[in-house]
Amino acid sequence: MIGGYRRKQKEGILLATFIIGLIILVGGGALYGRFCERVFEPDDRETPAYAKQDGVDYVPMATWRNSLINLLNIAGTGPILGPIQGILFGPIAFLAIPIGNVIGGSMHDYFSGMICTRDGGLQMPQFVSRYTNKVVYILYDIFICILLLLVGAVFIYTPGDIFNTQVLGRTGAATDYVTWIVYTCIFVYYLIATVFPIDKIIGRIYPIFGAILVISAVGIFIAVFARSYPLTDVWGSWNTLGQFAKDGGFDYRAFFGSGPLAADGHHFIPIFFVTVACGILSGFHSTQTALISRTIKSEKKGRIVFYDMMILEGFIAMCWAAGTMAMINMGASHGGVTMILDKASGAWTFNVLSAGKLTAVSATSVVGVLCKNALGPVGGMIAIIGVIVLPITSGDTALRSLRLTITDSFHLKQDNNVRRIGLAIPIFALVYAILVWAKLDANGFNVLWRYFAWSNQMISLFALAGITIYMFENKKARFAWMPMIAGAFYSFVTCAFIMNAQIGFRLPWNGAYIVSLIWTVLYVGLVLFAGKKRASAGKLDAVTA
Repeated sequence: MIGGYRRKQKEGILLATFIIGLIILVGGGALYGRFCERVFEPDDRETPAYAKQDGVDYVPMATWRNSLINLLNIAGTGPILGPIQGILFGPIAFLAIPIGNVIGGSMHDYFSGMICTRDGGLQMPQFVSRYTNKVVYILYDIFICILLLLVGAVFIYTPGDIFNTQVLGRTGAATDYVTWIVYTCIFVYYLIATVFPIDKIIGRIYPIFGAILVISAVGIFIAVFARSYPLTDVWGSWNTLGQFAKDGGFDYRAFFGSGPLAADGHHFIPIFFVTVACGILSGFHSTQTALISRTIKSEKKGRIVFYDMMILEGFIAMCWAAGTMAMINMGASHGGVTMILDKASGAWTFNVLSAGKLTAVSATSVVGVLCKNALGPVGGMIAIIGVIVLPITSGDTALRSLRLTITDSFHLKQDNNVRRIGLAIPIFALVYAILVWAKLDANGFNVLWRYFAWSNQMISLFALAGITIYMFENKKARFAWMPMIAGAFYSFVTCAFIMNAQIGFRLPWNGAYIVSLIWTVLYVGLVLFAGKKRASAGKLDAVTA
């Protein structure tokens, strides 16, 4: 059993690692974001919002509105539920999140959004087709459609369950009719947001959702300091260090994962980076920045809209990670949570006091515990509403992106509501079928979430490859290391995860790592070869001209 408010007062507020992480996130983000901007070189050319304005998808919108829309598009339950589970690896999360965010996720979002903007508002399948080849394009097209369907189902399931259990006080079980009423309400909203013009639905209500989201994260951030929440530094000893650290001393192995998951033999690489996807790097984000490429007024606003909003998502992830660590350190007896190892399943469970007894709860219930502890009953309820809003505002644009992807791939006309509804109906039928299966099957959602998390990271490899080839084609080959650092790392992470996972090939870790290393070398080699070939073709065309 893990959990208990054991920090001595003389130790002071143990926030150094958390603060260092925030400095890396904000300071590093400002410097690297400016560097990314200098590499891309935005100018004053007409953007697709004006050049192709159609009143539906190509609509010029203010920078502040685009920024909030993009933030809410990319910030689903990932930067909340991911860190809640990822912090179980220990305080190393406070460093891994900001470093990965600055040089990986924010860079990925910026270049994918800006390249799509410059190329006329391309959606990601067309982006991949433009910068790779037909075979890769077909694979991506199939892959992204499946991912977006999974996103739609996951982001009905999670906000629906949080609303049922935390707001309505219901069980959230499949046998409860209220569960399906709530799901259906979210489902109907998704249909409306998917079909109608982006500035009529999404553009008008997102600023309200954005305010709730920011207030929630800032509220938890303030509570960390105002309430002197007990955090732990990477050089200290956390009461979850288990076999990797000695009380009062430092063990270098603890630096690479010191929580209960690491103590159980879960490998920090790759599991942490698949678990905490949306706060670090998420392939799903490229599909959303592609949407905003059709509404941004000026290329010079791209750093604020694309790069800085991902930095803000990293801040949200940091706050939830810190709050969860504090709840674990406090323990259930002090209003937090206690971790207990379930010997039957071998999994660590969150537990709270209920009627004087420790009761296991899901990660979504930890959301309610932290919100109410940090912000009180009223503020906590507002924060919970923000958490419910997050996945809804990602799910609607995911399905909108799926509609646009199919439209562009098959050159379908979408110039009126009848045609848009006609395409949306079969899409939503598939999403609802996945939702019903995940809810009725005892292990359905766990399987759904694992495939969603892995595919979310896997899809980023296509965008990073495209960004690299774009740089070669546009005489920026000396900067190809920027996307290739993230591409190499995540090719290794995604391969190692699926090779070892129960939902994958179930290889032992040594075998999984060997296969992953081979795959990573192959991925990097193929991308660089394609980039150099594209650059050579460009030089030949220039000479011929």
